[in-house]
Amino acid sequence: MLSDCARYMFIFPLIGAFIGLVAGAFGWLVSFVLPGIVVGGLVTAVLLWLTGLHHTDGLLDFGDGVMVHGTAERKIEVMHDQLTGAGGLSLGILTMLITALAIGQIDAGILFPAIIVIEVSAKFSMVVMARAGKAVHEGMNTSFLSFMHGSHGTARLLLGLLISLAIALPLLHWVGALVILAGVLTSLVMTFIAHRNFNGVTGDVFGATNELARLGSLIALLVVISWMV
Repeated sequence: MLSDCARYMFIFPLIGAFIGLVAGAFGWLVSFVLPGIVVGGLVTAVLLWLTGLHHTDGLLDFGDGVMVHGTAERKIEVMHDQLTGAGGLSLGILTMLITALAIGQIDAGILFPAIIVIEVSAKFSMVVMARAGKAVHEGMNTSFLSFMHGSHGTARLLLGLLISLAIALPLLHWVGALVILAGVLTSLVMTFIAHRNFNGVTGDVFGATNELARLGSLIALLVVISWMV
């Protein structure tokens, strides 16, 4: 089952589109009766609920691993610890808080398509990481990296990009492409940080990348909206 999921990792953006469709529709509906800041919090909660908090758990572990001093092995050991430290807690709170506030700033008229594209970007960011990164050790993430580094890895990456753009461009036009680009850049930065701290990527790094790429995409969208106004 995991191997099949890894083989077709390039369709992750479609999964993101479905998650964004549900959360975006919910946000659009409640925006008629609730202020933006509350809508942002509720949409963020729905996004976390739909993903079962798996990526959020990775974000917390990533924060702990990056903040601790020591060797890559020591950082990975801390990252796998079941206890959440100050680094993970701080990163998690800030990420979720800023995400909620950013969503709350999106005009209700484009909230629905915006959430869809942002989730597509977040999921595509993991596809990019699987292509750009290397595995630290054998684990659940190994098969994803293996398939994305195989002979057809580049083709899978391009398919993921085409799927992402095929969704983003009709919904947000050229702004959608910039949102996808923001997710890609976030993924590449996360890959660099992971290699520098852990000598590669882990499942927790993938989860953290999803959460931070969503935030990076949101911020990019708000910057473009502000610039256009």
